Amino acid sequence: MAKSSNQKLKLIYLARILQEKTDEEHGLTMQEIIDELARYDVKAERKSIYDDVEALNILGMDVLKETAGGRTEYKLVSRTFELAELKLLVDAVQSSRFITRKKSESLIRKIEGLASTHQAKKLARNVHVANRIKTMNESIYYTVDYIHSAIYQGKKISFQYFKWNEKGEKALRRDGKVYKVSPWALTWDDENYYLVAFDSEAGIIKHYRVDKMVKLSVTDEKREGEEHFKNFDMALYSKKTFGMYSGKDEQVTLRCRNAMADPIIDRFGQDVLMRPVPGEEAFDVTVKVSVSPVFLTWVMNFGGDMKITGPQHVIDQQIELAHKTLDLYK
Repeated sequence: MAKSSNQKLKLIYLARILQEKTDEEHGLTMQEIIDELARYDVKAERKSIYDDVEALNILGMDVLKETAGGRTEYKLVSRTFELAELKLLVDAVQSSRFITRKKSESLIRKIEGLASTHQAKKLARNVHVANRIKTMNESIYYTVDYIHSAIYQGKKISFQYFKWNEKGEKALRRDGKVYKVSPWALTWDDENYYLVAFDSEAGIIKHYRVDKMVKLSVTDEKREGEEHFKNFDMALYSKKTFGMYSGKDEQVTLRCRNAMADPIIDRFGQDVLMRPVPGEEAFDVTVKVSVSPVFLTWVMNFGGDMKITGPQHVIDQQIELAHKTLDLYK
């Protein structure tokens, strides 16, 4: 009997069948494997499949033969990603504001393809993309790709930057002026994607929301600012910059009730030095932060459980912000 044109792909189809139809909890009998191969117009005998399974194991696939209750099954028992890891990836995609709803759904479908059909059902159960607030910038994928290319090539990028106006429309910042900066890193903070770059004109490090960048292109100009990034610590930068809102770096001392240890460590890490205040159920902590309205508001969120005790000019900024807030309600 003449072999079909798909016969030479038998090993590949067998690998696909095991990946899609089996996992640690679900297997296929030899007859079910033969039937599945027939769907691809591939004829197979049991002996040849035994040899193919052995070949797949040699190639690194962990195919197990298991007998239980009179049923002998073959199953793929390990994969590049475990189910728990795939769930983490799905959760990350779902919760990412910088990924649009359309791209989120597309990515999640691809992640599900890394699991068996049985496992994919468990992933689908957790998908709740429809009502999440997502960016509306569909070009963000390409923007990120251009930025990575520029970083790799050591080139500057140019783009326009927008904000939303009261009509819900995009309004270009600085009257549409083209920004030109040297990209050095991308970071994910506060559910958004940010570019960290050196602004040669201002001579400082700045960051930009990637989903608010448009008409981005990689220039032929060599990027600058290397001396500012030799000892740059992205984790420290994110820790001191609240909501990626720029401000002047300051050493600020906070007096906190003991119950505030949890949010302090969550924000500044376990290495932060918390000094007990004698006679009080409180501690002092000195941290380096970028003083901005976002930081001051963060402190105010904790009411009487946290206050700034120095330096005085930062205390004055906090008092001024509090008065402005109170005035809105008079």
